Parts: sequence; C-alpha cells; structure tokens
Amino acid sequence: MKNSKKKIILLTRWLKLTAELQTLIEATLFGVGKSMSVEQLSHGLKAEVSLVSEALLGLQSSLKRRRGGALQLVEISGKWALEVKPAIADKLPKDAKTEIPARLLKAAALIAYHQPMEQSSLVKLLGEKAYGYVKDLSDAGLIDRRRSGNTRRLTTTRRFSEVFGCPHTNHKKVREWFRERSEELGMNDGNSTPIALEEEINLEENIDIMVEE
Repeated sequence: MKNSKKKIILLTRWLKLTAELQTLIEATLFGVGKSMSVEQLSHGLKAEVSLVSEALLGLQSSLKRRRGGALQLVEISGKWALEVKPAIADKLPKDAKTEIPARLLKAAALIAYHQPMEQSSLVKLLGEKAYGYVKDLSDAGLIDRRRSGNTRRLTTTRRFSEVFGCPHTNHKKVREWFRERSEELGMNDGNSTPIALEEEINLEENIDIMVEE
C-alpha cells in the first residue's frame, strides 16, 4: 500500500513537472520566434534532455487538441518551432505574416530555385557568408538542411511556403511555383538572366546569374 501511494505521488509530481515544462517551452518558442533544438531548450530551461523531449511531444499533442487554437508545434531538421496553422495562415493579412530579413532573401531564393540544393553550391554562389545564411534560415524554420556526404542538402519547409504564400509544401512543386513567379518576387529585373539555372547546367563552370549585394 505504501509503495502504491509513493508511486502515485511520484507520478503526480512528474505530471506536474511535465505540464510546467510544456508551458515554459511554449512561452520560450513563442518568445524567441525561431526554432530550437532539444539541447538548446534543455540548456535554457535547465531541464534534462529526456524531460524536454517528452514535454515537446506532450505539447505537440496538446496544441492539436486545443479547440480554436491558431498555433501548432512542428519539428524541422531536429529543431522545434511554433507556427501558425496553414488553414489560418492563409487568412492572415500580409503585414501579419513573418518577414524574411532582406539579407537572407538572396539565399532563400536560390535554395527555392535549385532545391534540393547542396550547401557547397550555395557557397560557390554567395561565398563563405552563405554558411551564416543557411544557419539563420534553418533557425527560422524556413529550410531543411540534412547532411549529405561532406556537405548539406538544402530544401524549403512548410513554414517557407507559409511565408511566401506558396500553396505547395512538396519541395519539387515549391521549386516550380517559385520559378513561375520569379518576376513577381523580384528575383530578376526584367533585363538580367533569371536567377534560376536549369538542372543540366554545371554550377561550377556555367553560372550566368545576377546577384546584387
């Protein structure tokens, strides 16, 4: 009987701790406005990685069940972020949607055009600063960067589609949509060669592209 009571007490404490941690995680992700890894959340909240992982899954389920909720918790490339549900995002006014910093637009556009794009190819186009752009775009949940050999394979995410108002999430369809609207999105000025390069063109030797600083 004593062991049963002890287990109930421990379970109650664990549930309370998990609930508090979920609240803290939700507030943290909402406050920072970017994606964070389990390790980053664990360090910032001074909680064990295992507890943070369980709390994230719990929060994700809780948000799904929350009636009338506008947010959802998603995992992108090993990082977690809060984002507006797609059905609601489509109804938001333009000035209420996430803005991509101007310095990242060039990298974001190139990735959307050439995805799946190797990070090494982006570096050849933009120089060493491309590494920083990729990190910032990934932290914002806008791109997925998966390890591919000695480099990374870059593709856009659902959040990217939400920001640009793209009706697709599949990276191939996003690429096609993005290319069709290159002029609308300011990716060429009408006189320069379009920023998109055909798949058969060798990025190392035949780059005919206008990239303004």
